[in-house]
Formats: sequence, structure tokens, C-alpha cells
Amino acid sequence: MNEPDELDLSDRVMMGDGGVSEDSDLATRIGRLVRERPYGVLCTQSQSQPYGSLVALAATDDLTTFVFSTPIATRKYRLLSECDHVALVIDSRSGAPAELMQVEAVTATGRAHVVPPGPDFEHWAGLLIACHPHLAAFVRAESSALVRVEVVRYFHVCRFQEVRQWVPSRTT
Repeated sequence: MNEPDELDLSDRVMMGDGGVSEDSDLATRIGRLVRERPYGVLCTQSQSQPYGSLVALAATDDLTTFVFSTPIATRKYRLLSECDHVALVIDSRSGAPAELMQVEAVTATGRAHVVPPGPDFEHWAGLLIACHPHLAAFVRAESSALVRVEVVRYFHVCRFQEVRQWVPSRTT
């Protein structure tokens, strides 16, 4: 049986023509979308029930990690504590019907970890606050947790039917 984060050939995301996409600009398109849209939907689960929560995000330049903050006294935090498998959905919707076929969305799947106080916390909090300066007090509040998501893979969708996968390379 495959581990939840492994992908075998039968799971590969296919294009409409049946071939696996090897688009060289996919990482660039994903990066642009992530940087232009600093909010997304965090997808968690509990007892086979999915949940979605809006979060303010920041991503590393290599797109391997996201960070967000959440109050500790919430369902979101409890669900993250119960299951570290998450997805983050970011899209380019403007709401204009004429732009419907230009909408792009990306789903990043990965594992979430609460960042404990210390040097790592300061590093990740700095990344999030640089993207969302108005959240500085919230991020540093004792009632909040800072959560880091290590991305396993991205699924990029455009024109509602073209789905491509990208697995980011980690830099050390």
C-alpha cells in the first residue's frame, strides 16, 4: 500500500489528451499565483469530515513551505493537532463571469507542524509578518499558534479541465 504522500503511475495527473504534463513554466505559474494571492483555504479533516478555513499565508521562495497563524482555541487548531495531512487551495478568482476560463487554482498538499517558540519561530513568524504586517500582534500572541506546512506536491488547474502536477525540489 502506498504511503499517503507517495504517488504511483496510476495516480498521476493527466492532461485532456491522456499524456502527463511536463510544462516547464508550471513552477513559475504556481509561484506567481502564490505570491499574488496571499490568502487561501486550509483543508483539514476529522472523522472523515472535511473542513475548510480561510488563512493568511506566506510561502518560501522555493515554494516548499507555507506558514500561517491560527488561534489555539479553534476547531482548526484541534484538527491540525489530530491529523497533520492538509491541503491549501489558492485561486485567482476575480468574480467576473467573463474571466471564468482564465481562473487558475493550485492545491498544495503536505504536512502541517506547529512551530514551537525559539529561533525557528522567529524565522517563520518573520516570513508571515513580512507578507502580512497587520497580523504581527496576532502572530506573536500567546493565544495563537504558528503553523508550517511542508509541501509534498502541487496540483495546478486552469481552464477548469487542465490539471498538472508539480513536486517542488527542496533546497537545504
